[in-house]
Formats: sequence, structure tokens, C-alpha cells
Amino acid sequence: MDLYEHQGKELFARYDIPVPRGIVATTAEDAARATEELGGRSVVKIQVQVGGRGKGGGVALVDSPQRAAEEAERMLRDGFKGMPVTRVLCEELLPIAREFYTSLLLDRSTGRYLALMTAEGGVDIEELARTRPEAIRRVQVDPSIGMRPFHVRELVAALPSESRQGAADIIGKAYRMLLEVDATLVEINPLVQLEDGRVVALDSKVTIDDSALFRHPDIESLRSAFPIDPVEARAKEKGLQYVKLDGDVGIIGNGAGLVMSTLDVVAQAGGRAANFLDVGGGASADQMATSLEVVLSDPAVSSVLINIFGGITRGDLVARGVLEALERVQPKVPIVVRLDGTNAAEGRKILAEAQHPNIVSAATMIEAAQLAAALASGVAA
Repeated sequence: MDLYEHQGKELFARYDIPVPRGIVATTAEDAARATEELGGRSVVKIQVQVGGRGKGGGVALVDSPQRAAEEAERMLRDGFKGMPVTRVLCEELLPIAREFYTSLLLDRSTGRYLALMTAEGGVDIEELARTRPEAIRRVQVDPSIGMRPFHVRELVAALPSESRQGAADIIGKAYRMLLEVDATLVEINPLVQLEDGRVVALDSKVTIDDSALFRHPDIESLRSAFPIDPVEARAKEKGLQYVKLDGDVGIIGNGAGLVMSTLDVVAQAGGRAANFLDVGGGASADQMATSLEVVLSDPAVSSVLINIFGGITRGDLVARGVLEALERVQPKVPIVVRLDGTNAAEGRKILAEAQHPNIVSAATMIEAAQLAAALASGVAA
């Protein structure tokens, strides 16, 4: 479960991690009053569960309550990346001297925690890791021994000497929080040093392990603050395994492993998945039709990739389900279909004979991913 920034900071405060003073606002008028309470100036930040706010108009520095109201009204009205926005966070403006980045996350590939630190905060950490990996300190933490002083010293050595003590204190507290609330990620970007020398968490990104939420009813109760995505709600109602993502290639597959592999191949082809949708191992024609309806109802989808390997699932039933769905909805995007396994040849024949203008067939998963990515970007005809 991904927390809103203000929810993550409320957890930070429990563990004595310094954060700016902030007030949550759900209306433009609330934002104006909050900014007035904060001294007449503030930073207004959209509260959503996806990244990219700084580059996408989700953060605004304002110098008056009136400007705060205007920015909050825009954010609440327009949403962010196709997601509804129900609240903003108004925070005090702080005199920042330096910006850093730090995070603690569960590294499932090693069964350890990975701690990161760089003196270059406020940056796209993925881009920095790709272009200048030496700028990031990485420390593996064995959970059987925990975070030790030598781990912390190794991390903060990346920072100016006058910043190290404050950063070290926050890292220790963040690690304790990570363990006690069963988080899989605690990220602070930026972690800042103020002109008076204090080190403060200016942002928060916290992900809690869903499987551990039964141990934290207070955290699980925070779900009530999250807006219900209408597409996700519809998928849940139909019993489909659906997760909304922030790309533009709709993904439908049978089996979680195949769907995850499809997401990876689409990324390798230069595309970005709009969702994860698993129709299950024995997808019927009706399930396929419903799945396609769900994916096509997402306005962010620019192409759809249906990737089915027939074991229990029969390719001819999948093909009929696709055509049935196209009778229920009028697709405005291309649909790439890759069928393999049981009755795949029959399924491909059914689709070919239908000659639907929105359907494009592909022989392999790689070819299908490349086609879907190109069609979503408008490169392919």
C-alpha cells in the first residue's frame, strides 16, 4: 500500500524524523486558510500515489493565500496523470541550503534491505543510477544483524561533513520505522539541510507490505482516504486481478507470471504498461470480453496487448471473447493479439476471418510488445 506524502510524514513524526509543518486541505478555501496559518507563503503539493509531481505541475510555490487557493483549485479540478485528486498538502517554506536523497527498501533478489544515499537530491534517481552510478552510495543490510553504525557511516560519507550527523540520525530512525511498520520502501527525496544546519525530510514516499497490514489496523485504515479508481472498482466487481499503472499500453494476459513477463517485454520494447490484468488460467469468452471492456475504459490506454498462452485456456474462446467485447464497446485504439498454445491456430483464424480494423495479430510475444509500444506512441500505422 502506497501512502500519501502527508501520511508518510505522519509516520515520520511518530519516529521523531523532522518534517516541515504542514496542513492538509481538501478545498481551495482550506488551502488559503492553511497558507495564512503558515505565514502567508507555502508550497502546495498534490497528494497522489504516483511520482513525477515536480515535473508534472503537482507542486507549486505560492506567496499568498489567494495564490494557494488558485493552485489548489486547479489541482483538485484537473487531477494528476488521469487520477482524481481529493486533497493537497500545504507546507511551510523552509530556507534550504542543500538537497540530498536517501531511501531504504526491501531487495527481494537478495533477501536483504538496500540503503541508498546521494548528495544529489531532487533528481531522477533512476536516471542518476544509469548515467552516474558512482554518485550513489549503496549499502546492503542483512536483517539478521540490522542497521549498524558502520552501515550508516558508509552512507553518510557521501555528504558534506556538516550534514552527516543529522542525516545519520534520520537514517537510523527511518530503518527502525521500516521494520516496525513492515514497510518495503521508505524514500526521502529530497532530504534537506537548512541554512541553520538542521536536516529535515522534505518529502516522503512510504510503501507498506499489504500482507502485513493485519498487524497495523491504524495504517490499513488510511485506505479510506484513497479515491476509488472506477476502472479498478469495475475489475474487482468482475473478479479480475487488475492493478492500474501509469503507462499507455493496456495489458491482458492469463496467469500472473505471464502478465509480469509481458510488462517487462513491453518495457524492453520502449513502451509503458497502463495496467496489470490477469484473467486467470481458465479464461472464458465472457471473462475476455469483460477484461477488454475494463482496459478500454481507461482513457490513458493508447493500445492494448492481449497475450494468451493456452493451457486450460483455449485460443478459440479467447478470440471469440475479444470479438464479443468489440460488439459491446467501440474501441478507438489498436488491439494487438498474440495467441499460443491450445487451439491457438483456431483462434488466430477466427480473428483473421473477422477482419476487424482494430485488431493486429502477432506471432511472438516480442513482436506483439514491439507492435503495441509503437502503436501507443503513434509510430506504427
